[in-house]
Amino acid sequence: PAKMTPWGFTLAGHEAMAAGTFEPEETELVRKLLQEVDVLVNVGANVGYYCCHALSLGKRVIAVEPIARNLHYLLTNLQSNGWSQQAEVSPVALGSRTDLLQMWGGGTGASPIKGWASIHESYVTCVPVLSLDRVLGNTIKGKKALILSDVEGAEFMMLQGATQALQNDPRPIWMMEVSTTEHQPEGTAMNPNFEKTFEMFFNSGYRAFTADAEAKKIEKSDVNDVVANHKQLATHNFIFR
Repeated sequence: PAKMTPWGFTLAGHEAMAAGTFEPEETELVRKLLQEVDVLVNVGANVGYYCCHALSLGKRVIAVEPIARNLHYLLTNLQSNGWSQQAEVSPVALGSRTDLLQMWGGGTGASPIKGWASIHESYVTCVPVLSLDRVLGNTIKGKKALILSDVEGAEFMMLQGATQALQNDPRPIWMMEVSTTEHQPEGTAMNPNFEKTFEMFFNSGYRAFTADAEAKKIEKSDVNDVVANHKQLATHNFIFR
């Protein structure tokens, strides 16, 4: 059942999110960043937690979520709060091109990476894949967007289909979870795409910061150090702008 949240909207499908105890630091930061933008693009939108925050603040939303259970609650939460016409929903995963893909797990940890976070091999579904540029078309052209991404190891895969979004005018703010050593499949010590993910942003003229209270700037040398020494940073959430 849907529960009233501390922010004045109802939410079903995730008790911690509804109670206001889910990712408190990230929630505060997202709400702050939303003040700077016209639209939220939420990739891996799950049950619509951050979408509801954006909509409650009067922002338009583009939500991308391929997992059927999550999608059910996402649509329920949009409709029950009266936001049916303020949000576009794409029930797909994102990659470099049109495809069909196996997705492992569900809930907030679903990933296209086999063995991610020790998800059992039997827990698999097939989902359609489009590129982010195909999903967005011209909808953020001339608009300032916050692109919020939580795709459990598939960040670089998503960015390969986001050439147009990366170069959008005005430039989007990206907030993205990028793991280092966490959740990797057995036998993989370090995220093999960590460096390439940051390079995509650096090569497009973005600067990188930790998505926490410190907002520490991440230089190319920091990324090289993390990869060379299999380090973990203070956070796995980053802002590119």
